[in-house]
Amino acid sequence: MADTATAPLLANHRAKLAKAPSIDDTIETYMGTTGAGQLLKAILLAFAWAFDSQQVFISVFTDAEPLWHCTGTDASCSPATASPCALPASAWAWDRPAVTSVVSEWSLKCAGPAFVSLPASSFFVGCLAGGFLLTTLADSLLGRRKMLLTSIVSMSVAGVLTAFSPNVWAYAALRFVSGFGRSMVGTCTMVLSTELVGKKWRDTVCVAGFFCFTLGFLSLPALAYTFRDASWRNMYLWTSIPSLCYSILIYLLVQESPRWLLVRGRKQDAIETLQQIASLNGNSITSSFSMLHACTMQEDAAGSSGGDSVFATLHSMWQRPWALRRLAAIMTVSFGVGTVYYGMPLNVGNLGSNLYLSVMYNALAELPSSILCWLLMGRINRRSSVIGLTAAAGLCSLSCVAIPQGAARMAAELVSFSATCTAFNVIMMYAIELFPTSVRNSAVGLVRQALVLGGVAAPVLVALGRDSSFLSFGVFGLLIGCFGMFAACLPETRGKAMSDTMDEEEQKEAAVANCTVDDMDTTSADLV
Repeated sequence: MADTATAPLLANHRAKLAKAPSIDDTIETYMGTTGAGQLLKAILLAFAWAFDSQQVFISVFTDAEPLWHCTGTDASCSPATASPCALPASAWAWDRPAVTSVVSEWSLKCAGPAFVSLPASSFFVGCLAGGFLLTTLADSLLGRRKMLLTSIVSMSVAGVLTAFSPNVWAYAALRFVSGFGRSMVGTCTMVLSTELVGKKWRDTVCVAGFFCFTLGFLSLPALAYTFRDASWRNMYLWTSIPSLCYSILIYLLVQESPRWLLVRGRKQDAIETLQQIASLNGNSITSSFSMLHACTMQEDAAGSSGGDSVFATLHSMWQRPWALRRLAAIMTVSFGVGTVYYGMPLNVGNLGSNLYLSVMYNALAELPSSILCWLLMGRINRRSSVIGLTAAAGLCSLSCVAIPQGAARMAAELVSFSATCTAFNVIMMYAIELFPTSVRNSAVGLVRQALVLGGVAAPVLVALGRDSSFLSFGVFGLLIGCFGMFAACLPETRGKAMSDTMDEEEQKEAAVANCTVDDMDTTSADLV
């Protein structure tokens, strides 16, 4: 009976699989095999991740709390004194020049955790605002290339201006602007770089972006050590000016995505771009573009029926309880992961170990997680992986509260951060597979914003953790461990085909529900 009930559904599903060639297949037919020149250009584009990571984690050094010592002029000051805030100004001094950190230059140590965390939190609030307001521009008015250039230039100019901040208020405001501009760098880089190469090289280009992000992260401790006795303003100048120069290279060398040009109806521009890419790959297009025109008409028809506004996709998800459940669950998990992912690097100063080495170890911890995800993505279950990784990260973070300062505590922090990085990568892939094509961009964008929202809370917890490690490591562990359990509410997606429309995904949900009911009925009948 169950076989008879599900047969029409399976037949319809098989019929839907017989589709016309996708726009990706059509474009790749004209581009030909990706050559070394085009691949190098895509990797050059992926290098934007390096400048992105520098701006994300630069405050680890510029906003660090320097060490201090007693000057010996006042008997009330001793090595056992926990804080110099109650001491006379002449009784203590910073170990290094006051200009090495914003905390010492503007006397923020005794102003409270809110002031200390204000610049870093402002940056993540800017990322959050930019993510919500700029997301649709890359798909509509500006396109991938112009949106990327606008983001890099605005982030870099804000970074240069930050070096001339007269006070903490101007500094926090410029960090907000930098975060607002930076919000689209990673997304546009990944989308554009993968759309400029063939399917065979897309995983390679994505991994290249992760490596570049780690490279930018690794450059910070080397740069900070070079300027360890100089002004913190040098850090912003030496990371922002090269980023501006890089944007000129992108403007001169990188083309717009031919897929975006086709979707926007700019067929002639798309044809010229495809001819340039084909020439760089050592191919020449001799056939007509009739196949491309037909594919464009299909794409335009699909777009006109679905609507381009992010609000239309949100409304579509709002009308379906299963979509809301998935979105709420994975955003909850993402918030916990984002708090630890952005908070751990900011919290290395509370480990009691060498700041430069601690940041370097955290940066290196991202390498194995990226490689591991790339190698095992086709072999691991998404749901159980997220639960296991977040639980491991939470336990290791909680253990940092009990472990005294030293190598063991540093090792526990590194394991926690590495597990968090792996969970971060798995969640992004999971979010892509959970939602159909018609709402995928908006859904993944909301998941990314949940991660950034966790980053907004992270600097406050780090500042509070300078007095009590439970308020940083302890809260980090509880958040990622408890919120990670919400992944149990999500369906498993490994090995399953991705849907194109909400109706198609809803039919899959109904089929799974029917199979579950039939299995229960069969089991009950067998027991009877």
